[in-house]
Amino acid sequence: MSARRFRAWPGAAFPALLALALSACLQPAHADAPVKAPPAVIPAHETPGLKTAVFAGGCYWGMEAVFSHLVGVTSVVSGFEGGRAADADYETVSTGTTGHAESIRVTYDPARIRYDQLLQVFFGVASDPTQLDRQEPDVGPQYRNALVPIGPEQARVARAYVAQLKALKLWRQPIVTRIEPWRGFYPGPAEHQDFAFRNPRHPYILRWDVARVDALHRTFPQWWKPDFTQH
Repeated sequence: MSARRFRAWPGAAFPALLALALSACLQPAHADAPVKAPPAVIPAHETPGLKTAVFAGGCYWGMEAVFSHLVGVTSVVSGFEGGRAADADYETVSTGTTGHAESIRVTYDPARIRYDQLLQVFFGVASDPTQLDRQEPDVGPQYRNALVPIGPEQARVARAYVAQLKALKLWRQPIVTRIEPWRGFYPGPAEHQDFAFRNPRHPYILRWDVARVDALHRTFPQWWKPDFTQH
């Protein structure tokens, strides 16, 4: 999501737009309603100790907000995956020409929540896997829906789970989620970290991301924690 959209609004127009955002914030965050994504037929078999996973699913503010409320998650960092380190700055990535995607890096304890269970949350409430190169108001390849497995075990589980969901046809439209090779992760600007926590009344957060966090609480209560994990 481009914060520049809000900075660009004329001052006289901002109150009306804010009122519109507030009145709309109770609407569903996705074209499809949240889905209680099923358990993986092929679960992850992970060794003890903290692990890292990377997910791309549109604006990283909302993705961070959802995953920061999961038990077993110790850190969520907003940033970019998929392109060169030299181009991994917010303004350049926002052009949609660098190959990066806005993404999050999740550090988690598989003794409390496994990679395949993170996939349930990703597909069920964190993003809409049927939107190609966009997520709701954010359009462009930098907002694509993608899994970025780190290591062969995550890759094995990701491939199997995407195939499982495609066969079930839980969404009205086909799943377009990509599985991309691990090419590195680059943290985003400091002012974009923990954004929903620090800006709970921001119009974008109210319009699109409050509903996602609420959907997490309702859909996957077994993994919900009320505290926001600051990165």
